[in-house]
Amino acid sequence: MIRRTLACMLTLGLVACATQPPSPSPSPQASSAPNTPSPGQKGPAEAAPEAAAASAAPVDLTPVPFEVARANFVRDTAKRYAIPAAQIEATLAQAQVRDPIIAAMSRPAERVKPWNEYRPMFISQARIDGGRKFLAQHRDELMRVQQRTGVPAEVIVAIIGVETSYGGNTGSYRVLDALYTLAFKYPRSGDPAKLEREVRRELYFRDELARLFALTRDEKLDITAIKGSYAGAMGMGQFMPSSYLDFAVDGNGDGRRDLFNSYDDVFSSIANYFVKKGGWVRGGPVAVPATLAAGREEFNPTEWAPTWSLSDLAKRGYQPSVPVPAGLTATPITLEGSTGKQYWLGFQNYYAITRYNLSKMYAMAVYQLSQAIAGQELPPA
Repeated sequence: MIRRTLACMLTLGLVACATQPPSPSPSPQASSAPNTPSPGQKGPAEAAPEAAAASAAPVDLTPVPFEVARANFVRDTAKRYAIPAAQIEATLAQAQVRDPIIAAMSRPAERVKPWNEYRPMFISQARIDGGRKFLAQHRDELMRVQQRTGVPAEVIVAIIGVETSYGGNTGSYRVLDALYTLAFKYPRSGDPAKLEREVRRELYFRDELARLFALTRDEKLDITAIKGSYAGAMGMGQFMPSSYLDFAVDGNGDGRRDLFNSYDDVFSSIANYFVKKGGWVRGGPVAVPATLAAGREEFNPTEWAPTWSLSDLAKRGYQPSVPVPAGLTATPITLEGSTGKQYWLGFQNYYAITRYNLSKMYAMAVYQLSQAIAGQELPPA
């Protein structure tokens, strides 16, 4: 739970990070979803992605030798988390730079897919049937979480279905290797225009590596044995170490937060992420279809928070196609469907799903999969 923005660290890496607060992490995983087709593509629903990077703290792009960066990491992680430097050194000595991870991160982006091609990558009859079976198998645990948090069971199940095929594909890379590789050998394209982003990404993964040390200590996990995605995302919900530390929940009360084997912990943690990170509203709608009046221009705001009242949107030509409770605010969504443009209004709970992965189409895929799992008829793609 890709994704991903940087946590500011004093000298933990290639460059120093300024002291202003960083942009919030986009999701529990890194920005490229490793076990599913990449949801971070910019299609019609992504026409105006959030411009969080514009306010990010500046970074020094001067190269720092690997040995220096690694030594800085050991020193600063030891200080930050009160972990003996010798222990960190001994662990890093067991880490490997993995060429397949570098290759995966270096792959050029696929062509932009419209919604009618994007949705089938995530929603199929097999995935719907698998979700219904998974929900039936774990109904008691899921309903307890739904009652406690207000996050519907089918939404939790849909996340697990999209991320790991209901736990069937949680990743085969050692997380230590994945984060070590991307923390110190993040691929460089050689394009000066991409250098700043590449440096920021490397620093992001370096911070995640540091947090992995804290996480495995706190949760009594073997740092050399944990498996996950090539980007370092872990467990059924694909949490990055930072999200594991910040949002994982001990759902069964055994004193540990186990996102690998405990369904109670997994369900509770995904719901907690939606509530704490996304501001999930109990009983609130996620999204509804809408119409745009003929001749009116599409509205694709650069910020995705649902801050526009229905009257504001009506002035722009948007009308919900089904009744909506009064007083709600929303954000407009445009999808390129098989028969033309589709318009939707997304509410706070839709925004909450985009916090899991910064993609409007990802959020819509999760929502529609959840509806199908719950027995609702899907609209045309």
